[in-house]
Order: sequence, then structure tokens, then C-alpha cells
Amino acid sequence: MKKILIIDDEVNVALLLSKFLTRNGFDVVTASNGSNGMEALKSNDFSLVLCDYRLDDTDGREMLRNIKIHYPKTGVIIITGYSDIKMAVELIKMGAYDYITKPLYPDEILNTINKAIETQYALQQEDEEVANTTDKAVKPGKKQLLAGEFVVGTSRASKELVRQIELVAPTGYSVIILGESGTGKEAVAKSIHMSSPRQNKPFIAMDCGSLTKELAASEFFGHEKGSFTGALYTKIGHFEMANGGTLFLDEVGNLSYDIQAALLRTVQERKVKRIGSTKEIDLDVRIIVATNENLQDGIQKGRFREDLYHRFNEFSIYMPPLRERGNDIMLLAEHFLRIANEELSRNVASFSQEVVECFMNYRWPGNIRELKNIVRRATLLTEGEEIQLKALPLEISNYKIPVYDTPYTAPQTAASAPEVRENKHDLKNAALEAEYETILKVLREVNFNKTKAAEILKIDRKTLYNKMKAINMGK
Repeated sequence: MKKILIIDDEVNVALLLSKFLTRNGFDVVTASNGSNGMEALKSNDFSLVLCDYRLDDTDGREMLRNIKIHYPKTGVIIITGYSDIKMAVELIKMGAYDYITKPLYPDEILNTINKAIETQYALQQEDEEVANTTDKAVKPGKKQLLAGEFVVGTSRASKELVRQIELVAPTGYSVIILGESGTGKEAVAKSIHMSSPRQNKPFIAMDCGSLTKELAASEFFGHEKGSFTGALYTKIGHFEMANGGTLFLDEVGNLSYDIQAALLRTVQERKVKRIGSTKEIDLDVRIIVATNENLQDGIQKGRFREDLYHRFNEFSIYMPPLRERGNDIMLLAEHFLRIANEELSRNVASFSQEVVECFMNYRWPGNIRELKNIVRRATLLTEGEEIQLKALPLEISNYKIPVYDTPYTAPQTAASAPEVRENKHDLKNAALEAEYETILKVLREVNFNKTKAAEILKIDRKTLYNKMKAINMGK
């Protein structure tokens, strides 16, 4: 028997719905407000929730968000006395199956409920088929990282990144993920969560860069209805939503000093109190933060609390920029091409050699995010089966390689440096030629990653650039 939860503060409406659905073969539970509804969800396995939009302690939007975070396989239908197309679209985008306006007509609501339950069942079957297929495809003993979010590359930097994720994921350590914008810090945070004992609990991501000082406290800690002007309903904060799971704070360096102090207190005491409430809620939350800023520099300048930094920094992971990941560039490009083909219903098969060379030579200041956008754009513009240079933006196709950057199509023999070989008996030229051969050999071994090459050659990166310039490598 399918079980349905009705959340409505109008007792008569809830009673009528309950009797009608019971007569039609459903097991029905009712709740008079949002808090009671969430409690009922904890102790029952519901196929569907019918939730009134306006409740005494919260609203349908908040309820929908909480249900989808904690019980993603449960369908939700929102019921309201107000017809608002914009609101309906927003709720469906958030994951509601449908949006029904009062008055309720028995045949209509029964039909909608049956369709919603059938849809949820079909989605669960599809998820199980995908999971079974994935399990068969993965070799025994190989732990899969989050599909579609984090792509495991073949470069040394990527392998080291995977090693660190696998090392820290099973622990409860707080983690700081450092790296340039667009390197995939949130994908790594999700991979840590999905590889941890908390994988079946919520993963809540929060963009601290978009928070105003006034909004931050409410978003982090929540608030009670009437606690301040404009608090029309009770709001559950991100800490409470993430309870039992993982809270990911992106661009954490942008938080105001006051909010940092409140965060420190919450992290230390493992308790949270909504604004306007006297009740403390126990927390069990793992915190992962990300930043493209130097937090230690922020500490020196008085912008970031040192005690909070040390609370977060139980383990740190460095995200290498895309330009330092060698052959991962094309591996990621092919991955994004597959996604773009699905999104756009295209059948683009590959990249031309000119595009491959262009991708490998470009500096990628926007990193993985920029690569993804470029591939999607190129897929849209491509009419055949191969992406050509003309499908790329001019800033990439016309990119001029700096003299210190060795291009992907680097010289293959020492004959490409004639000024080094002018006189093979000249001791100075012989030394330069040997140096050229050594630098080129090492660059090839590390897929022309200058940082790694400098480490192997035991020189700093600037010295490597100067030597490459001196022997015309990269012109």
C-alpha cells in the first residue's frame, strides 16, 4: 500500500483529503505544520507528500527544499489557494512534481497523485539500473569517484589529487581546498563527501561570495518567524540542513569578520541556534571550505580570523590549474564533448588536430569552467562530426604563445635549434646543445608542464623560462 503524507494547517482540508485517499487505497498520515511533517518523514517511508504552500511555521518552498535534500526519492506536490505561474515554475524547477490550486477536485487530484507515484517509481527503477550498470563496469576494488562531477585524469597532478581525496575522505577532518577559480573545487568537495561515511547524508553547498553581511547570519543559522522585520516564516539554516552530512563553503575568504566570529563559535561548540530562538540544536557536520585567495595573507591584513583558519585547516588540498595538468586537458575536453552532445542532441565525434594543439598551448585562465564553456559553444557551432578551429572564440584560436611557453607542437629534434649547432666543436655550443636536449627530454616526459620540469631539473621556473628563451625553444 502506497503511503502519503499530508501537511496542511487547515484541519478540515487535511481530514477530507485523508478520508478520500484512504478510500482509494492509500495509507495516509497527516501533519499540521512543517516541523511535524519533517518528524513524520523521519519515521516513515512515504511515496508522496502533499504540502500546503502556506503553513504556520514555514512555507512550501522551504518544505520542498528540505524534503528534496533529506528524502530525494520522495515525490512532492504543493497545494495552494493562490494561482501564480511564476511560483509554479520555480517550485517545479526545485523538484516538485506538480503545483495544484484550490479548490481541489477529487478526480483531478487522484489522477495527479497516481501519476506522481508512477513517475517516482520509474525514476527509482532507472537509478537502480544505472547503479547496476556502473557496478558491473567498475573493476573490483576500484572506488568510483562522483560520476559527471569529478573526472580522474592521467597526469601526475591529477593522480596526486585523487590520492589526497582517498586519504582524507574516510576521516572527519575539515578540509580547505585551495586553487584558482574554475579548477573544480566543488566537484572535489562532492567527491570527498561521496567517498566518506556521510555519503548518504546531505551535501549542502553555499556560495559565501554572494552573501551580504545582513543575509549571511540567516543563511548560516536560520531564523524563527517574526524574529526580525521581514521574517514571515521559520527558515532552516544551512548548518541545520547539512546536519549529519557535509557543508561546503565556497569563497570563504569573502565572509565579514562578524560572521567569521559566529562561525567559529558554531564550529567549536557543535551547536547552532536560529535567530530569535533560545533552543540550541546539536550539530554533526563536516566542513569543507574553498578559496582562491591566500587566507594567510588575509590573516596578516586582519581580514580573516587566524583561529577560524586553523579550525578549517585540518587538511588542505591544492587544486592545480588546468595548464599544469598536461594530457588531462583533452581527456576533460572529450568528457565535456559527450555531455554537450547529450544536451544539444548532436553527434560531434572529435576535435581536429589544430584544435587539439590550440587547446594544449592555451593558458586557460578560467581553467576547467572555461574549457567546459568553450567545448559546449564549439559543439553548438559545429555542423559536421569534427570541431574545427573556426568554432573556437578568437581569444583562443588567435592566442599567441609567449616566448617562455613551449608549445604542444614543440621541436622534435635538436636540429630545430640551428644557432646551438653552428659549430659542433665549440665547447660553449656543445654545452648549450646538451642543455637543450636535456630540457626537451624532461619537458616531453611531463607533457610540457614547466613547473614539474623545473622540479626535475632542480631549477626554479623563472630560470627554466630564461634558459628556454636563450636557446630559442618555443619560438
